Amino acid sequence: MRKYAILLSLLMVIGTWGFPQPFQKTNLGIKASINSTDVEIQFYSPSVVRVVKSPVGKSFKKESLSVVKTPQKIAFSINQQGENIALKSEKLVAVLNLKSGKVSFSTLKGEPLLTEKESGSSFTDFNDAGVKTYSVSQSYVLDKDEAIYGLGILQNGKMSQRNLEVEMVQNNTWDFVTFFQSVKGYGLFWDNYSPTKFKDTPSETSFTSEVGDGIDYYFMYGSNADGVIACMRDLTGQVPMFPLWTYGYWQSKERYKSQNELVGVVKKYRELGVPLDGIIQDWQYWGNNYLWNAMEFLNPEFYDPKKMVDDVHSLNAHMIISIWSSFGPMTKPYRELDKMGALFNFDTWPQSGSEKWPPNPDYPSGVRVYDAYNPAARDVYWKYLNQGILSTGMDGWWMDSTEPDHFNPKPSDFDTKTYLGSFRKVRNAYPLMTVGGVFTHNREVSSDKRIFILTRSAFAGQQRYGANTWSGDIVASWETLHNQIAAGLNFSLCGIPYWNNDLGGFFLWNFKNPLENPDYRELHARWIQFGTFCPMMRSHGEGSPREIYQFGKKGDKIYDSDEKYINLRYQLLPYIYSTSWEVTASQSSMMRALMMDFAADKQTHDINNEYMFGKLILVCPVTEPMYNKDGKEDFTTVKSKEVYLPKGADWIDFWTGEKHKGGQKISKETPLDIMPLYVKAGSVLPFGPKVQYSSEKKWDNLEIRIYEGANGEFTLYEDENDNYNYEKGAYSTITFTWDDAKKTLTIGDRKGSFPGMLAERNFNIVKVSKSNGLGDATSVEFDKTVRFSGKKITVKL
Repeated sequence: MRKYAILLSLLMVIGTWGFPQPFQKTNLGIKASINSTDVEIQFYSPSVVRVVKSPVGKSFKKESLSVVKTPQKIAFSINQQGENIALKSEKLVAVLNLKSGKVSFSTLKGEPLLTEKESGSSFTDFNDAGVKTYSVSQSYVLDKDEAIYGLGILQNGKMSQRNLEVEMVQNNTWDFVTFFQSVKGYGLFWDNYSPTKFKDTPSETSFTSEVGDGIDYYFMYGSNADGVIACMRDLTGQVPMFPLWTYGYWQSKERYKSQNELVGVVKKYRELGVPLDGIIQDWQYWGNNYLWNAMEFLNPEFYDPKKMVDDVHSLNAHMIISIWSSFGPMTKPYRELDKMGALFNFDTWPQSGSEKWPPNPDYPSGVRVYDAYNPAARDVYWKYLNQGILSTGMDGWWMDSTEPDHFNPKPSDFDTKTYLGSFRKVRNAYPLMTVGGVFTHNREVSSDKRIFILTRSAFAGQQRYGANTWSGDIVASWETLHNQIAAGLNFSLCGIPYWNNDLGGFFLWNFKNPLENPDYRELHARWIQFGTFCPMMRSHGEGSPREIYQFGKKGDKIYDSDEKYINLRYQLLPYIYSTSWEVTASQSSMMRALMMDFAADKQTHDINNEYMFGKLILVCPVTEPMYNKDGKEDFTTVKSKEVYLPKGADWIDFWTGEKHKGGQKISKETPLDIMPLYVKAGSVLPFGPKVQYSSEKKWDNLEIRIYEGANGEFTLYEDENDNYNYEKGAYSTITFTWDDAKKTLTIGDRKGSFPGMLAERNFNIVKVSKSNGLGDATSVEFDKTVRFSGKKITVKL
């Protein structure tokens, strides 16, 4: 037997030509030396392949900052045909050309997926702060009409990222992830953290990074967008659940200047009867710029921080607080980090010790960014955060400037030494490291409260750190509102599902007297509507306060529209929370580009102004002014918006119950308080009670809406709403199945249990039709009410 094994190995190396070939089988794949380049192909799973290239004799080992998966030992075959070596797993085929070194990928049926460009790999000598290394580049060839998505949060308004050139260096409003996925069902992660150029032209698509010991990328095949996202999360980390309250409404502004003001805002919402779950304290609670991010309440207006948090909690709300990636020179963290050599010396915010605008260079702030790549520095960061703020009972963290702010960048800034080498080498991974540091430490001391981090920047793998990324300090305009849709969708398509934006826009530079400005008031109302169908609904900005009561009172159109959508958000919480479970348990996404569910409809491949919220609701935000005439509000004529309904389903108007065929454009009337919403035929949609905060009422009397026209299914997920017991199986699911032909709804056996679970409950079932419309109605005539005690029920309607 040993002789036969040796003979088989020899034949594999000799190949079909009868003389030795330049490749060697490894446990994970093969490696070869071709045209002065060492190439290695490694299977990480049947669906994920790593490709590593370097100049001959310069092979390198790298501990990825993003990838957490250990490669599986899987079954694969090797077959040589001429100059090509084909490696075949149960999911895909990777082919290495022994003459050119080009790597290509195909399906098991031989359908081409992606190929490297001939001679598309390059290594250029580069001196990185005294270290001899390379600038690296790899080019690929895509199909002419192939749509691709991802790259992070881009403020360009594009859905498909073709015909694009972008310099990928983290900044305030553009968050970069060196990943894209194709409508053909594959994805590519370029595992490099240095400043990188992504360029797509008709002839090639490439990543070019300033620093790299070699080329290092992962190809994954999922057959569709959800499958690709599942591969990316398998590779870079799964998504933990957020607590239920984080899906309620959030209020914030730049900034509440005292604890009395902040608590007063929560009290005002309660007095008005407008739902609220989250309030946020922005910067300067620490005192002044020299005390920047001291992680202590040194501002006398925050005289009793524990009382402030307790007061918020007593009002059944939650609070998070701003923390930064930098420290002022008079703070304790600064002094400890400085002794460790863990502070950087480049220009950051704030630039001046004076708070006057513009910054006065005669009084430099001395604020410096900390070395988040250093585990000891992350320990110091957490020590002060734990002592100074977590001890107050704070519910989460608003990690600002996690890109971090880097003003007036000079080449020498990138030579800055970090724990992992030059700043240049690891630049784009900064948010991953600093957010990861806080999550990891917080998780070690907390199991009864789930970690929630709101952050301004992200990189591949950050979904594993309990973070929701917002799109930065965007400037309010109708164009900016429009651009947020594609920004959020492309970010989600990178495998990072939790995204939000400042509802109403952060800067108000385009509007004078915004609270009285008809154009801004209308814009703000439409932005609130869009935010209702984002993973986080948070109003925030500078210049003018953004609380609902700043826009009028009950009976005023703007106020009423805002209140209507905040209430709608809460009615949808059973749907949203169940969708969040799908994100965690089934690698799903909350904001879904239309191509995710309707890839067969080519019309959906580049739609940048509509999306699915979960898998049932089609959202069509209004992103142009309609009711501002000659500088005055004018609601006399109802305007309309064109909507495309994807092919492959029928659609029911959420507001009217009217049914439409998919694959067509229709016109929908859009008075100020109506944003076009359509529910996929066959949907079973749970509707929750009207509440003032997310957990005010139990879900013991849920409305179950049936949208006829197709078969459908929905799984209601429930748990304790906070803590990590769900990881131990403490949760329950109930699956609703609609049979459209038989007109029956089957409520399946409840699976699982958790402390506090409802033993019995009512489900109030109603078929949505043009005659009842429903929309956001709270007074509904039900078709049937059933008592459910955990056992299967079939209801004839």
